Amino acid sequence: MSDTPELVSDLLDGQHRALARAITNIENRTEGYRDLVAALHEHTGHADVIGITGSPGAGKSTLVDKLAKSYRDQGLTVGIIAVDPSSPFSGGAVLGDRIRMGSNVGDMDVFFRSMSARGNLGGLSTATSDAVKALDAFGKDKIIIETVGAGQNEIDIVKTADTVAVLVPPSSGDDVQMLKAGILEIGDVFVVNKADLAGADKTFQELRGMLELRDDEEGDWEPEIVETVANTGEGVDELIDVFQSHADWLDETGAREDVERDRYAEEIRTLLRNDASALVEDEIERRGGMDDLVSRVVERETDPYTVADDVLEPLRDCLDE
Repeated sequence: MSDTPELVSDLLDGQHRALARAITNIENRTEGYRDLVAALHEHTGHADVIGITGSPGAGKSTLVDKLAKSYRDQGLTVGIIAVDPSSPFSGGAVLGDRIRMGSNVGDMDVFFRSMSARGNLGGLSTATSDAVKALDAFGKDKIIIETVGAGQNEIDIVKTADTVAVLVPPSSGDDVQMLKAGILEIGDVFVVNKADLAGADKTFQELRGMLELRDDEEGDWEPEIVETVANTGEGVDELIDVFQSHADWLDETGAREDVERDRYAEEIRTLLRNDASALVEDEIERRGGMDDLVSRVVERETDPYTVADDVLEPLRDCLDE
């Protein structure tokens, strides 16, 4: 992308149009997007990234809206990425045009972007992580990621967020049971939203009982449970206080550096897997394509292990050299 230096310069100068263009290039994987993200990297590491996840209907969008308003009342700037289900036709966000930030309409210091999960069951694509970097480099104080709400697969959010909040609606026995499947382990904060409805106290107690069974080590962050009524904003300030407590704990214990190192290690592995897979696909095509290789296996002329070894041999030779 020939205009990458200019786009980076405009973004760093605080031009919202440049930020929007950069994220569009990142999401669409436009040619040169890697150079763009690479150029922005040195300007990141300042924003506080919060992940909001939980089952559909838990009230995530409404809560994110109220969180953004409270942060703006504090004079902080906010970036919001809402990860939506992918369209089976375009690959884009099905809900990308929905109006969800009612309290912040017209506020230029709240940047909202709906992005496609692109088939990623974890609710986050690599593009989302790169978009967070763009918002960070732009200078946003708080970046909120709202996930699609796909249950236990939401664990991918820990690769991008510093603090993870899991929303659970009241009287949702199935939702609380779902937490046992893995998402219980990633939550730093658990939010019983719609706490004015019947069953909220029961859900609170169930969550507390389950958290007591977590196999945490001494010195680990002890997850907190907060009750909110997002529609009215009740409990939002308390939730923000808990987010800040977790951020302070990350800094005071040195855990933030550990989280960052783990995040980049996983990102590098993901990129290597993706790039290596592309190289392998190219080599398969050079050998006549997958159909030809499969036909030879079906005819018992060779076997899958031998095919895999043959395809990877040039790559091994290059790495050995």
